[in-house]
Amino acid sequence: MDRIDAMRAFVAVVTEGSFSKAAITMQLSPQLVSKYVAKLEEELHTRLLNRTTRKVSLTEAGSQYFTHAQQILLSIDEMASQLGGLQQHPKGVLRISAPVSFALKHMAKLITDFQDRYPSVTVDLQLSDRKVDIVEEGFDIALRIGQLQSSSLIAKQIAPIRVVLCASPEYLKAHGTPKQLEDLESHRYLHYSYMNVETKGQIYKYLKTKQFKERSVFHSNNGDVLVEAAIAGGGLILQPTFIASEALSTGKLVVVLPEYEPSPLGLYAVYAHRKLLPHKVRCFIDFITNYYGTPPYWDENI
Repeated sequence: MDRIDAMRAFVAVVTEGSFSKAAITMQLSPQLVSKYVAKLEEELHTRLLNRTTRKVSLTEAGSQYFTHAQQILLSIDEMASQLGGLQQHPKGVLRISAPVSFALKHMAKLITDFQDRYPSVTVDLQLSDRKVDIVEEGFDIALRIGQLQSSSLIAKQIAPIRVVLCASPEYLKAHGTPKQLEDLESHRYLHYSYMNVETKGQIYKYLKTKQFKERSVFHSNNGDVLVEAAIAGGGLILQPTFIASEALSTGKLVVVLPEYEPSPLGLYAVYAHRKLLPHKVRCFIDFITNYYGTPPYWDENI
């Protein structure tokens, strides 16, 4: 027996004055209402109602229980109403984890525009290139870049992420422009430390070989630093265009071996549950889905 349903039946009988009227109010049969109340009394080991053929009346215990039951049901209904309000009008704290470079370059305006539309949502944006455990660490959403492996999490692709090999014109003038993959052996390479995912493409396969990584002259776990080093003439870099697009569009960097450009990665919004998704999460996913455009705005001028 559902205790709440039984409690509602009891309160309805008292309020309406009879089992038949309570049944009409609850859209149940009088027999089921009577069964609910009887089971409630059985579980409480107390008679709550005195029944006659003409009317029902509260016992002393029933009077006390009625007062408390009303308060409990009111609290439950208020809570349901508040939660329903969250679904209709998103509010509360939305915790998001995002990669450092992407967030620094492309999320400040996104968050501002999102909060203009949904002013009752407070955003807590945490930047990390580490793969966070969104459930254990209490995040609503994580933005991730790569070719995601299957998991119990839900992942929605937001935008394609191009990755290009590039260098400064000054560096290429001094060291020559590679014409084929084997030419890379004579070049300086600025290595991104987190480039360890299984990614399709001959350039990835070549640059991830142990011998080539050992010849890398600069290692960093941050793509922005590597882009700046490449602009300064430090060597070749393999980086996503969302970091390098400005340098590429202004000629500070130029693409090398474009015919070997690897398949695009993806920017994904990852979250834990598809059913009963909080409205604040659903609104953010819907908002970001078309925000960056197709192709993304950072690829339009390169």
